[in-house]
Amino acid sequence: MKRAGLLGQLIQNLCCLPGVGAKTAQRMAFHLLQRDRNGAKKLAESLLHAIEHIGYCRQCRTLTENSLCGICQDSARDGSIICIVESAADVWVVELAAVFKGRYFVLHGRLSPLDGIGPDELGLEQLEQQLASGAIKELILATNSTVEGIATAYFIGEMARKHHVQASKIAHGVPMGGELEFIDSDTLSHAFNGRKEL
Repeated sequence: MKRAGLLGQLIQNLCCLPGVGAKTAQRMAFHLLQRDRNGAKKLAESLLHAIEHIGYCRQCRTLTENSLCGICQDSARDGSIICIVESAADVWVVELAAVFKGRYFVLHGRLSPLDGIGPDELGLEQLEQQLASGAIKELILATNSTVEGIATAYFIGEMARKHHVQASKIAHGVPMGGELEFIDSDTLSHAFNGRKEL
């Protein structure tokens, strides 16, 4: 059946969300229209408000309502240690762990020459300016363990060395509570190579 009219348009627009296919979008649309119109209205207003008022932090490039995000404004954070992440969502994840007390730099992607994503698209010129200022003592590279993520970490590590800034990569390995029989060989390899003395 061909989707027409406002309902079809709503279902199609919901498919723009990651992980949402046609069936899920259809369930969402029908739920909002049949059971939660008030919630749908609040969601629409919230989305519009967020789109109009949320931008990027001028220092770390994460999402924020202000020119500087709360983390960059926090004087208790150590501005000499910068954690490099691929997305603003990664900042949220690291913050939930509540172990990192430095600041961030968000790349909004990773180096991928085949997709036309080079250093300019990741804001690396801005990062290089911060490195050149002499205020940064360490970069913690928390890029993903994909081929592109590893290449990006290596590239940024070379930038750091050029400015005599220490660069380290977060460890990857067996998760807490994980059982070896269910761990893939690449993860096990990282775990063995990154082992520490007890």
